[in-house]
Amino acid sequence: MNDGPRYVAMTDGGSRGNPGPAGYGAVLVDTQAELVLAERAEYIGIESNNVAEYRGLIAALEAALELGVEELEVRMDSKLVVEQMSGRWKIKHPGMQTLALQAKRLADQLDRVEYVWIPRAQNSHADRLANEAMDGGGKGDVRRAAPPEQRDEPADNTPETLVTSHPGPPPSLSLILLRHGETEQSLQRRFSGSSDLPLTDKGEAQAGAVAQRIAGTPPIAAIYASPLQRARQTAEAVSSVIGVPVTIEAQLREIDFGDWEGLTFAEAQRIGGAEFDRWREHTDVAPPGGESQAKCLERVAAFRNELLERHKYERILIVTHVTPIKSLLGEALGGLKIASRINLDLCSLSRIDYHRGRTVVKLVNEISHLGDI
Repeated sequence: MNDGPRYVAMTDGGSRGNPGPAGYGAVLVDTQAELVLAERAEYIGIESNNVAEYRGLIAALEAALELGVEELEVRMDSKLVVEQMSGRWKIKHPGMQTLALQAKRLADQLDRVEYVWIPRAQNSHADRLANEAMDGGGKGDVRRAAPPEQRDEPADNTPETLVTSHPGPPPSLSLILLRHGETEQSLQRRFSGSSDLPLTDKGEAQAGAVAQRIAGTPPIAAIYASPLQRARQTAEAVSSVIGVPVTIEAQLREIDFGDWEGLTFAEAQRIGGAEFDRWREHTDVAPPGGESQAKCLERVAAFRNELLERHKYERILIVTHVTPIKSLLGEALGGLKIASRINLDLCSLSRIDYHRGRTVVKLVNEISHLGDI
């Protein structure tokens, strides 16, 4: 059994003249399955060795992101790039700074990236791809090739190409969690559970902005929304832009605040007294006549489990309320008590990826799409 890293990228870049005709090669491997997931190679014109090395690294990171890899070991025979990306060497050249920043931004989207120097003799696959790219000298476009079992000729006969074969391991389910836009009660910071309130004008503008944001992301397979009007309106705004219908799901409703419905935090604290304090401290305590956070998570998680069976390997948009979203995030991060330390703004986006035996929180309270709204 392989106890090392599962996903390994080997990259190389070269320049015949330094600067001179340059190219890079990168290969992404699933070491457990002993499978090449992707190969990339490109002639990049007259450049230096270091530029080519960085371009190879960038290509490898892009391939890893496209294939859903979350933890990656990058192996290179460039001591310079390995030390600079590991933060041990300063980057003085402006051109290298730009490339390193581009690579870092890509790497930051993965959960973990480790850079390892290897001797050139151990980097023959990426070296071969880089030399094939330089041999081609830019003749022909970078293109995709069929997986090896579908080719009429051996892979080694493929000229400078971008080769992608065998899809990587996507999440079993990717949940995009969207809190609804502004209402009059949320504007006044009142407990809004069962109250069926419409969006304000500002709330409608927020919904329109988040719809455009979602339209610029990978495709959404389905939209599910709470039956409450504020969530339905937000979901419909997204639906009208991306063309995916909305399905109403009762299990996505907000928690019922019972006797505290419509009160501000201070009002509920004054009226509830010790009962309010117990509710704040214990997730299984409900407001008088209401629902506990634990019960909220129970129903929302039950629906999530249905989605795991119904939408395998798909991205699903859930339009709901602050408590259901916080409950799922808290569960994913280790417990409901953690949810009390999470801030969720109106019309914010969060994301949880569910893998077999592993849950990863990829995004929390993203609101850059709102700007000055």
